[in-house]
Amino acid sequence: MALRAAFFLLALTALFWAVTLWRAARAEARAEANHPPMGQMIPVKGGRIHAEVIGSGPDVVLIHGSSGSTRDMGFALAPLLADRYRVILFDRPGLGYSDALNPAGASIAEQADALVEAAEALGAARPIVVGQSYGGAVALAWAVRHPDRLAALVPVSAASHPWDVPLELFYRITATRLGHWLVLPLLTAWVPERTVTRVLAEVFAPQPVPPGFARYFGPHMTLRRASLRANALQRANLLAEIEALAPLYPQISVPVEIIHGTADTIVDPGLHAQTLSDRVPGARVTWLQNVGHMPHHVAAPEVAAAIDRAATRAGLRKSV
Repeated sequence: MALRAAFFLLALTALFWAVTLWRAARAEARAEANHPPMGQMIPVKGGRIHAEVIGSGPDVVLIHGSSGSTRDMGFALAPLLADRYRVILFDRPGLGYSDALNPAGASIAEQADALVEAAEALGAARPIVVGQSYGGAVALAWAVRHPDRLAALVPVSAASHPWDVPLELFYRITATRLGHWLVLPLLTAWVPERTVTRVLAEVFAPQPVPPGFARYFGPHMTLRRASLRANALQRANLLAEIEALAPLYPQISVPVEIIHGTADTIVDPGLHAQTLSDRVPGARVTWLQNVGHMPHHVAAPEVAAAIDRAATRAGLRKSV
């Protein structure tokens, strides 16, 4: 009797797992069909980077944050810039349609190297580099590692300095092999829509999610297993990478325009923006009062103005 029950339980588990893998594959296929790549694939060392290019003028590179894609920077900010800049939007390695490049999780240094290579392939030898949140850390790595390959730097809500808050349990689990093989398929297959809505609201707080953003951005692209894995590994490794990078910030010599919301509860304004401003010679910081973590959406004109100031300081744009 016990053997029969065990066999039944095993068969039931196998059936559930088969359905989970089927649902996960179906969800990924639906996400990609609804949000296909809008740009081109650029070969770089170790794989390919997805890039979208719009507008004309001096080059501006936009680097999205965790769990993002070109559609994050492309929703509100890029259209404000395209009338006076050639805007290059990249999917960071492992996210959107870019290859992961490193199965252990591409570091911010590796990501910066790949995006520099991709930018040069597009003819952008010295762009203004704009990075939001995690993308801000990649932008800082770009400025430190390739000082002659950018004209100015605009960190937006950027993670820049070591913190003492433990890594979230979600990333501690999903960055492991067990999490990769067991937890990620469950998330891709079964995560309820209300959870997606709640997480989006938390990221944008205290401002609301802009109308139409979720449909344009496609959060289910982030819920693909490969993207969840890449994002988890990158987040798990970030603190140690920031600890190594931060002492080198005084070497940054290009114009730096920092922009950060005072109500950001995800990347602490004082620890990151103010400390970065204090450590980078000539850096300027613009505080957005009562703005949260997503100023490139909820305060896009102010972010565009910071990019204009950086372009002016770099000699790429006349003062207006």
